[in-house]
This record gives sequence, C-alpha cells and structure tokens, in this order.
Amino acid sequence: MKILLTGATGYIAKRLLPVLLSEGHEVVCCVRDKKRFDASQYNSANISVIEVDFLKKNTLHSIPADIDVAFYLIHSMASSIDNFEILEKESAVNFREFMNNTHVKQVIYLGGIVNFKKLSKHLYSRKAVEDVLNKGNYHLTTLRAGIIVGSGSASFEILRDLVEKMPVIIAPKWIRTKTQPVAIRNVLQYMEGVLLNEKTFDNSFDIGGPEILTYKDMLLQFAEVRNLKRRVYVVPLLTPRIASYMFYFITSTSYKLAVNLVNSMKVEVVCGKNNLNKIIKTETITYKKAVQLAFNKIQQEEVVSSWTDALSDSKLQKGIASFINTPSHGCFVIKKSKTLSDEKLAFERIWSIGGKTGWYHANWLWRLRGIIDKLFGGVGIRRGRRSSKNLHTGDSLDFWRVLLADKKQKRLLLYAEMKQPGEAWLEFNIKNNTFYQTLTFRPLGLLGRLYYYATLPFLIYILKGMMKKIAKIN
Repeated sequence: MKILLTGATGYIAKRLLPVLLSEGHEVVCCVRDKKRFDASQYNSANISVIEVDFLKKNTLHSIPADIDVAFYLIHSMASSIDNFEILEKESAVNFREFMNNTHVKQVIYLGGIVNFKKLSKHLYSRKAVEDVLNKGNYHLTTLRAGIIVGSGSASFEILRDLVEKMPVIIAPKWIRTKTQPVAIRNVLQYMEGVLLNEKTFDNSFDIGGPEILTYKDMLLQFAEVRNLKRRVYVVPLLTPRIASYMFYFITSTSYKLAVNLVNSMKVEVVCGKNNLNKIIKTETITYKKAVQLAFNKIQQEEVVSSWTDALSDSKLQKGIASFINTPSHGCFVIKKSKTLSDEKLAFERIWSIGGKTGWYHANWLWRLRGIIDKLFGGVGIRRGRRSSKNLHTGDSLDFWRVLLADKKQKRLLLYAEMKQPGEAWLEFNIKNNTFYQTLTFRPLGLLGRLYYYATLPFLIYILKGMMKKIAKIN
C-alpha cells in the first residue's frame, strides 16, 4: 500500500512511520524541510521524502498521484495564539483540492473530540479542518482524540513538570474538567486499524482510554506512578492568563502552546459512544499504565518524538539548509582550537552535550541564561534532549536547534533559539586530532552589538572552560 504521511516531522507522524514501515507499506513523507528529516535512521527502502508546504500550492505538485491512503496530521497550535485556526483551514483546503486530483481512496485525519457545546479555539479549529476535509472526493475517516499520553507529548511533559517540581499544586477551577486521556499506543493502533477498512469510511470516531478523569485526577495518579505525595488546591480566581504564565514558567512548554492548552482545559473532552473497538478489536490502556509505559521509554532512551521537535524560531521555518552555511560578514566570531590526546573521548563528550549532561563548564550560567530567556518569552533551557547519546538534524537541544549532526565528519552545528538581538551559531568540529570550537554571532542593529560586548566576558569564560573540559583526559 502506498501511503502519504503529512506532518512527518511532527509528534504523531514520527511515531506512526515505523509502524507503517514494519507492515511493509511504502510511505511518502511530506516535510517542509528535508534537512530536518533523517530518513536513514529508519533503514528502509520503502520510505521517500518530499518537500511540501501546504500553505504554498505550488509545492504540492511533488506529491505522487498514485497514493492509496493519506494521513492528514498537520497542526499549528504551537506556532500561534491568534491565527493558527486560519492557517490550519487554509492548509486543509489546499490539501483537499490537490487530493481530489489523485487516486487516493481514503484520507485519515486525527482531530479532537468536539462533543462539548462551547469549544476552545483549538478544538473549533480541529472541527473546521474536519469539515473541510469531508468535502473531498475520497473516503474520510476521522479519529477524534483528547489528551494523548506518551513520552514526549506536550500534555505528558506538562503533567510531568507540574508533578515532579511542585509538592503543592495551585490550580484553576477548570482542573475539575472531565477528560478521557488515551495512550499513544492505542492511538497508533487505531490509525493502523482503519487503513482501507471500509467499515470506517465516511465516519468519525472518538478515541479515548477506558477512564473518564478530571485533570486533578490525572495529576494525582501521575504522582502515584512516580511514588510522590502531591496536594492540589483549587483557586477559583486564577485567570487563564495567570495559569498560562504558570505553565510557561514551571514547565518546559512554550508560551503559545501553554495558552492554547489552558484554553482547551476549560472544555470537557469525553468520548461519545461508537463501535470502533469492535471493528478493529483494540484493548485500551488505563491512564496510569500509559504513564508508566511512557516512563519506561524515557528510561530506556527510546523517545521517538517530542513536542519540542516543532521549531520555536520563526526564522528556521525558511529551512534549516539556509542556516547550515555559517555567515561571516557583519558577524562576531570566537574561534578556538586545541590538540586532542583522546579524540574518541572528546567526540563522545561533544555528542553528549546539553540536557542532563550539561555544558561541562559554568552550568549555573547556562541555567541563568535559560531563566532570563523564559522571562523574555523564550524557550528556556528546560527542553533538554530526547537522547543522551544520539543527535539528529532538527532535534532541540536545550535552547539550541541542531542544524547538522554528522558523526562521520565529527561535526555538530547548533543554532540558538533563545531570545536575543541577533542570531548565534555554535559549532564543534574535530579534524586531524584537533578540536575546533566556534561561536558566531550576527548582531541585529546597535542593540545587538551592545548585547554582544556586554556578554563577551561571560562568553569567553564559558567557551574557554567548555573547551578544556571536552578535551581533557580523565
């Protein structure tokens, strides 16, 4: 079966792709930037990658016409607070119009549960996209989910941060809102099970776990799984804005995503009755088991995808390839080199940098920079990294984005996603037993130059110490 997978760099699609390949399907992955997608890690001849931006009609012509099934997994919730619903609808219209001229038999769409009378902007947008897709010349199958519980999902990471960092949780009154969380494993089973299943054509199904819980229940059960004692107190006067800021500063989520998630928390998300479990015979996983399974993946360093895979810096939306060639004109450059006594050890340290490992020198300054970044609306340093050993192009690494991770060339190139009046690149490279470390800063106007000179003593101190620690023999 030939399958079109849209949003292939997103959280759900990166989980679904290995499942489809394992079943022998030929998968065409749609990405906006090929440089962000490392197809070689899947080690399959049945995968191909095309660059498509569904907001730009002229890019859709690279989609092959002989598609059997298409998964529509495009979301914009983390990219905007005000106009993401407009972007989502426009993408859906362009997708539908192009699909009408292909051989596609079925489109599978993952939306949101919309049984409540008053919907949040996010859920209203999900329903609007479903209505758009429903007008195509193909069979549409819609799976509507609420909170998806899995390692790396935005909801899971927010719950994890709240429970593990706060012995006492102060929450808004909508923490009593009912929801029906579903394990990521069940979501993937449903998505695979409806493939060209005629019983699911031209129909929508709410998918959820076996329990209806409040958000308070979820926090307390999460704490039980982690063997933590937590208390949750409801403050009726806690406004959505204050709650959004609380989520933003305490958790690793972005402010845009925090706002949209908080607004969605006011809406009851409970599955309506349907016969999908009978059609594809799926046994749903309880919430506590889903949390435990997620932590098993984290401990085994098998987190396939994360909400942090979404780009935070709007400049990078133009494509990572545009930033791989580090600029020199109008830039400040700090470049150091050091002869290595143990090249293998230095390389291992470079590839392990950030996250729990830290930055080898003056970690308190890195953390302070992360706090300052959060105060100015940036991503902060809490995103960490998905794996302590592996890095791939497009990965987030604290407040950096990996532009290039080439083990053969022993080169790691990072781009700063922190808030600052300019752009920064940090490169680590090993050639002929010599370690090169380069920081490039391209200032934006006078403020950028003042910022650079003000931080220069700290930069020299940090970079010098970091180079020594990476090159040092134990």
